[in-house]
Amino acid sequence: MDTTSGTLDEALERLHTTGPEFHGYLSNHGPMAVEALVRHGQDRTVHNWVDRYVGKLEGVPSAQSPVTDANWQQALGDPRRVTDWTTYMTRQVAERPWREVLAEWWPRLLPGIAGAATHPVIRVGHAVRTLLEQGEEEPRSAELAHALGYWAARHTTLPVTVRPTGTASPADALAALPRVADQRVAPLDGLAQLPKTEGWLAAAEAVNAPQTPDAARDELAALVRAATHRYLDYGHGSEVLLVHAATAPNAVLRTLPALPAELWAPSLDAAWAASAALTSVYSADEPLPPLQTGRVTPEEVFERATAHGDEHAIKFTDTALDVASWAPAGDERALAAALRSQELIRCARL
Repeated sequence: MDTTSGTLDEALERLHTTGPEFHGYLSNHGPMAVEALVRHGQDRTVHNWVDRYVGKLEGVPSAQSPVTDANWQQALGDPRRVTDWTTYMTRQVAERPWREVLAEWWPRLLPGIAGAATHPVIRVGHAVRTLLEQGEEEPRSAELAHALGYWAARHTTLPVTVRPTGTASPADALAALPRVADQRVAPLDGLAQLPKTEGWLAAAEAVNAPQTPDAARDELAALVRAATHRYLDYGHGSEVLLVHAATAPNAVLRTLPALPAELWAPSLDAAWAASAALTSVYSADEPLPPLQTGRVTPEEVFERATAHGDEHAIKFTDTALDVASWAPAGDERALAAALRSQELIRCARL
């Protein structure tokens, strides 16, 4: 095991002694943030970051009653059963190949992508990326089990069903979405306004509907790019919550290589619905002035995120660097969006 891999595994083991949430509803971002830090060469900072972060976390919640193959549907979406779910998923991953478990549970969990403001699917995406790219050591497969268990416990469907049938690009479709009336609310209260927001469903369904798995993958990447770029101008609507309009679909995109191709199009549909919903609930109504960044490299941008230290800034910068890597000449708007998130979140914390 190399030093970098050992750092990640040690950090995951530490974080697996804590619960997936704290203060009643806030998500534990530790596993996601440390995976991003290690991936971008900041492994030397990981343990100090965890030392600071774990102080606000809580212990693993008490178990209630076992989740089984026979009763899982009754336990779906019950946050009181999160430890029961983690135990069940840990057993599943221990007994079968993790890809097999993921392929079975992904379509079951996908309709509940909105749960906990999309944090569970984001956590799954980070776990899958590690398993695909860095190896299948036990702490990493255990992290996938924790992530799937958290998603099952927080499984929450949107209050409106979106069936894309149009031709608009993700960028144009995001721009056309109407905003909900009251944006100063928690995520569930914001999502509850969507059915009564005039024109929202028609605007959401106007996005292009790809006809092949490869086209669905490309459309998903276009969505991630569009949501990342949009944050640069409108992230001040909710500097923290709006990052998930980009990081959630990117988590789905990262997971596609581990899934059967027939699941790619449904994955796009779910990711689009979640991103569109978050955009309407939290985007500002007027854009910010352009951000003057000067010439910066992706490495410099992530170093700034590391120094910033906020878990959302780290995760959004990680996604922005993905977007920048897709363009042969780089993507200045994506890098600027990452710097914007660091600026907005820092100001919000002051």
